Amino acid sequence: MGKIIAIANQKGGVGKTTTAVNLAACISAAEHSTLLVDTDPQANATSGSGIETNEDGRSVYECIIGARDASEVIVQTQIPYFSILPSHINLVGVEVELVEADNREYKMKELLAPIKERYEFIIIDCPPSLGLLTLNALTAADSVVIPVQCEYYALEGLSKLLNTINIVKKHHNPGLDIEGVLLTMYDSHLRLSKLIVHEVQKYFGSKVFKTIVARNVRLSEAPSFGQPIILYDAVSTGARNYMKLANEILKNNHKVIR
Repeated sequence: MGKIIAIANQKGGVGKTTTAVNLAACISAAEHSTLLVDTDPQANATSGSGIETNEDGRSVYECIIGARDASEVIVQTQIPYFSILPSHINLVGVEVELVEADNREYKMKELLAPIKERYEFIIIDCPPSLGLLTLNALTAADSVVIPVQCEYYALEGLSKLLNTINIVKKHHNPGLDIEGVLLTMYDSHLRLSKLIVHEVQKYFGSKVFKTIVARNVRLSEAPSFGQPIILYDAVSTGARNYMKLANEILKNNHKVIR
């Protein structure tokens, strides 16, 4: 049975999509079957994985509204073991469409249930909000990775996310766990970065990943070429950081690995 990990933070620009794409790619590079589910209408995880958005209605949107099965929509990327359930701008309207639907919080769980056993890991890239799409991802997930950037206001809004996670645990998904808090955009030259690391480690303790993702130009460039960092520049700091994170998660989930 595969493990479903949501990458969530309602704050934009914290490295959520970068983490989703590169974590999925690095786990795949270690020869573990991985599915990336893009639930952000901007479809940045889709394009960043080298997949163009489909104009023929094949996207996660159709799966959520029940028009297609996920197996019809999943696309293989250029990295072996790495597949993606792509997004589309149509996803913008899904929260309005589902507002009257029965069990609307469980649509993601229902669409992933038939394919969960095909993959060792399913990574869900959440949109930058605490709306119905993120709620669906948290209800479907076994755990959540919370990226936190090493910048001013880093902890702002985190209490809302943690409150949402607790509400989901209470009402929809009792088994939901925090996989870990990931510090991103770290700059060793800035005193502020070191201060944020200290504050986050003090607040979350052992839930903070040992891996810290440094601010890296090559990591920022990779999405514009439609490539995960391990394809764009495998020896860059960004690639080393995300391979280290993948290894940390694999080690923490040794029971999942086939």
